[in-house]
Amino acid sequence: MDLTLHHVGILTADIAQSAAQYAERFGYRVCSEIIHDPAQTARVQFLSLADSAPFVELVTPDGPKSKLSNALKKGGGLNHLCYLAPAIEEECRRMRELGMLLLQSPVEAAAFPGRRIAWLMGRDGIPIELLEPGQGAL
Repeated sequence: MDLTLHHVGILTADIAQSAAQYAERFGYRVCSEIIHDPAQTARVQFLSLADSAPFVELVTPDGPKSKLSNALKKGGGLNHLCYLAPAIEEECRRMRELGMLLLQSPVEAAAFPGRRIAWLMGRDGIPIELLEPGQGAL
């Protein structure tokens, strides 16, 4: 097991407003454009404190039919935890052996070009995103 916390996903109705609040309250700065991820039916933007992980990822549905719309209607807030996983396939197998449900096998990530992400969930109900390490700002 060689996992590192990469980011915490926060579901919000308004990325710009939330980014301004995180900047004012905690000193975060925006470190990415707003990225549309059609596979996740979301728009996302990353914030950082010191240009390094762990980041905050602000997430909003990309429309009324987004798979995130119902969660936002319930208030949003903590959406997921994301860990860097150098051996993403092995980590998916290991976590499944520990009883986690594989929600999505590794697929290309819109927010991380050339890298893959996978999604799992345990009995605690918190979605876990695994991300392959790679080149780039994030």
